[in-house]
Amino acid sequence: MREQLQRWRGGLILISHDRLLLDDMQRIVELSSAGLRSYSGGYAFYREVRRQEQDNAQRELQRRKLERDRQQHAMQEQRERQEHRQAKGRKEAKEANQAKILVDRQKERSQTSIARLATQHDERRQRLAREVSEAFEQLREDSAVLLNAPDCELPESRGVLLLESLRLPYGNAAPLDLQLNGPRRVAVTGRNGSGKSTLLKVIAGVLGPVAGSCEVKVRSAYLDQHLAALAPERSVLEQLQERNRVADSAVLRTRLAQLGLPAARVELPSALLSGGERLKAALACELYAEQPAQLLLLDEPDNHLDLPSREALENLLRQYRGALLVVSHDEALLGRLGLEARLECAEGGWRWLSE
Repeated sequence: MREQLQRWRGGLILISHDRLLLDDMQRIVELSSAGLRSYSGGYAFYREVRRQEQDNAQRELQRRKLERDRQQHAMQEQRERQEHRQAKGRKEAKEANQAKILVDRQKERSQTSIARLATQHDERRQRLAREVSEAFEQLREDSAVLLNAPDCELPESRGVLLLESLRLPYGNAAPLDLQLNGPRRVAVTGRNGSGKSTLLKVIAGVLGPVAGSCEVKVRSAYLDQHLAALAPERSVLEQLQERNRVADSAVLRTRLAQLGLPAARVELPSALLSGGERLKAALACELYAEQPAQLLLLDEPDNHLDLPSREALENLLRQYRGALLVVSHDEALLGRLGLEARLECAEGGWRWLSE
């Protein structure tokens, strides 16, 4: 498809999450909650401009926060000075034995002055809060995530997967021999219907092979395209606590927050989460379990994800220290995962291609 579009000489409007296709475009138009924003150039240029905008927005947010804190401190000092002057005035009036009517007038003026100052301060605080809020709104959702799952690590010599003369029930019928050791990162590629997803299902034990053997030697987790392992009616926190009864709830909440799942989201039914949030939730349930997965089997994990969610997925998987088998048609995603090889399902059989 990319070659066909490159040969096209007419006008073109493309809606896609394929970053290679988007990189060939002359202009990127982003639709967000703030409206439409146009960027000249392809996706790489757009991404760099957005990064610079985010850096500027972050600096502006910090500047507004510092200004808010500075003015709040100044208002506190002003209020304390006024209270001190009023207390001093009341004391002097009392010592001077002034008439009650004069004391009452002075008290009334003092109260009026306090009320006026309080109103001014309230208006200023509201303005400062509004400025901070406006600066915060210029920040897009941060795609950075932090994965904290050291028990996933694998030594180089540890056996992970052994396939001997394996024949799949669907797709490519050619036998497959494969041995994986250590934290190998492999993409499974090939045309649609060739058997990529079937291979992952056989390794996961969802399907049985027609012939041959499949031995998984470490803890594994299989995430299909629909994330069927995630119960839609239950919250992320509830499902993670079921998988890990040892860790404290606060620890689990912190780890979910580090993945980009804040407190307001982890108690919602999983069905109400976005595609990217559901994927993070499913991975969290596997990687933060009492016995975390050391082999991830991912079948089109980027399906139905927007671009920020895809970048967050890439960041997360780059931090993963276990073995990885991933099926995806997104070459941009595969190119950012630090793959060591590809297992290609071709017409003539299976081919092992080193990166």
